[in-house]
Amino acid sequence: MSIVVPAVTARPGDPEITPALVKEHGLSPDEYQRVLDIMGRTPSYTELGVFSVMWSEHCSYKTSRIHLKTLPTEGPRVLQGPGENAGVIDIGDGLAIAFKMESHNHPSFIEPFQGAATGVGGILRDVFTMGARPIAILNSLRFGAADHEKTKYLLPGVVAGIAAYGNCVGVPTVAGEVNFHPSYNGNILVNAMAVGLLPSDGIFRGVAAGPGNPVLYVGARTGRDGIHGATMASDTFEEGVEKPRPTVQVGDPYTEKLLIEACLELMREDAIVAIQDMGAAGLTSSSVEMAGRGGTGLLMDVSRIPAAAEGMTPYEFLLSESQERMLIVAAKGKEHIVERVFAKWDLEAVVMGEVTDDGLWRVTEGDREVVAIPVTALTDAAPVYNRPYAEPEGFQASLTEPELTAHGDAKAVLLALLASPNIADKRWIYRQYDHMVRLGTTLRPGAADAAVVRIPGTTKAVALTTDCNSVWVKADPFVGTEGAIAEAARNVACTGAEPLAITDCLNFGNPERPEVMWEFVRSIEGMNHALRELAIPVVSGNVSLYNETSQVSVHPTPGIGLVGLLEDRSCAVGLGFTEAGHRVVLLGTPRPTFGASAYGTVMHGVERGAPPAVHWAEERALLGTLREGIEGRHILSAHDAADGGLGVALAEMALAGGRAGSIGSGLGATVQLPVSADLLARERWLFGETHGCAWVEVADEHLAELAGIAGRHGCAMTELGRVGGTDLRVTDQDGAVVLDAPVSALRDAWEGGLVSAVGLTPAPPRP
Repeated sequence: MSIVVPAVTARPGDPEITPALVKEHGLSPDEYQRVLDIMGRTPSYTELGVFSVMWSEHCSYKTSRIHLKTLPTEGPRVLQGPGENAGVIDIGDGLAIAFKMESHNHPSFIEPFQGAATGVGGILRDVFTMGARPIAILNSLRFGAADHEKTKYLLPGVVAGIAAYGNCVGVPTVAGEVNFHPSYNGNILVNAMAVGLLPSDGIFRGVAAGPGNPVLYVGARTGRDGIHGATMASDTFEEGVEKPRPTVQVGDPYTEKLLIEACLELMREDAIVAIQDMGAAGLTSSSVEMAGRGGTGLLMDVSRIPAAAEGMTPYEFLLSESQERMLIVAAKGKEHIVERVFAKWDLEAVVMGEVTDDGLWRVTEGDREVVAIPVTALTDAAPVYNRPYAEPEGFQASLTEPELTAHGDAKAVLLALLASPNIADKRWIYRQYDHMVRLGTTLRPGAADAAVVRIPGTTKAVALTTDCNSVWVKADPFVGTEGAIAEAARNVACTGAEPLAITDCLNFGNPERPEVMWEFVRSIEGMNHALRELAIPVVSGNVSLYNETSQVSVHPTPGIGLVGLLEDRSCAVGLGFTEAGHRVVLLGTPRPTFGASAYGTVMHGVERGAPPAVHWAEERALLGTLREGIEGRHILSAHDAADGGLGVALAEMALAGGRAGSIGSGLGATVQLPVSADLLARERWLFGETHGCAWVEVADEHLAELAGIAGRHGCAMTELGRVGGTDLRVTDQDGAVVLDAPVSALRDAWEGGLVSAVGLTPAPPRP
């Protein structure tokens, strides 16, 4: 049915709507004409602000939507896919996991502490809005070159913001990844992921229903912080022109903790019809999205909203991104239950509107109506673009593997790779996070390829990881994105878990440039192919475009957050060697390449060539062998090959060896390579990068059983050495020494790499 849009009276003091004002709000001339056609009149200043945020890239997904629809989103365990605050998967025994990943890139570049802190707060709200108690936080961070002038300022600020919010709210930060590259010099990436636990029949959704049901504003007061944050997130930066700080929100983790407890308590009452976090675009997006999902209208009076500042206007109330706020549709007559529960937790809850059946999103300021827009105009009628894309000139030629000369000293290469900031020890970062609060973390950061968090009251645990090698994705967006998903799946499988589902955070540059749009499209195609090969759905996610400064884009960075399940958490293994005398076994068939490799970058200053290809039959065989081998307690430790190849992975197992469940004191090994004395062949096997491989530690008495498992899955298995001693010693197939280094020397290079590269104050000694 057609909806007649009523007129609204101009509010005294509001500016005149001019082309310059429209442009300032991020709307193109064509988009503004579309607004005029829908409304049948000139919008008010407040209405212009509403269209600006709801039609922004950040809220409307107007560029990415048609491509995201190709991804697999359903599966036997999926209880809630994309379209809600978070995805939800069934883990059995009447329990479910809610999880999502989102970006807070632009705010964190402007103000690193608050930008990162409020990114954590926002993703936590997405999860507990679904009815889940948050049990874990992860992150995926990208900074500029380690020696760039801003990195030394931005890295500590972001880490401190994540630590301050997560530690204070009482949710453990259990895993993450940190990488450095010059492409992020002018635009860092701060992606946060949250995971929560809930009853599988206790999912809450943001679907406004029931005309006459009251709408309640709950939580913190609304201030002027964060206004137009969604619009800013949909724009590029210009060198030397930073966005104003009022667009960055200010968080309060102690209020968030109260909000979590109040919401979860209220969810045990029969009072909630719908609940929604106020995230990007604040009250506007939360209320519009609830009405849009429910096919209803909504009426709100902003004069009833608790304000943190004097003289706030409707425009400010609607566009503020003040933190720790929620919107609730209550069952009519049960408003008092909401008010009672929130009062108990010293939080405000006020009735400020109601659900309607007229299809209009209407806002008043007392008796004055200031906004009247059809809900569908802000949701279904938002622009959708099929932007042109084109393969960059020279792309095919760039896939040729670089012709590199052997360094000749494998020990020196290994030490240099271990000391490089992308591979070096990250404890300076994660020791600032409380990863043991609530005592659920079974395998701690640095102890395994994925974090393992127990599920209380059961034998189960979830394995959690975030992954993406953006150098691979830049080299070939399709193959590189496949690789990110393959690596994430291997990481959870190396703990013994079955990969279940992913969330994603797709960070790209300006999609109005055809070569950037091509990166995005090819990345989605690679993701689509990889997920279908592994029968893994994507259940939630986020797209962050326009990550560039002065037309210099960040590397395409499709961050992957993956959740896996262990039915028996006592089987979980870490990455460190556990005992001298055990066998060192390689699972899988190495196909090492120097293309887009850490070896090429660190040792030769070369960043080109095709990244390692994923051979999906071999990858599935490896995943099955790892899970069955660990579940049968035949595999005692496991670590997949990634940055720096098999040689770095082997060194990392030695560095973590000696103590299960955490970082150990080190335990050496002797390994024989299946290659000849050719120097380049040795270095390619050790430091070329490959998919489909993992080192595992096996006791002699379990070799036959593991061989049987590998054979059933069709996975190659090669015994190459033994654990023991204080050195990492590698020989070639003729017995000639390729590398012989004390684990202590490896540790010195590895532990000092990040601190030295960035110029940080060293962390306290390891306990």
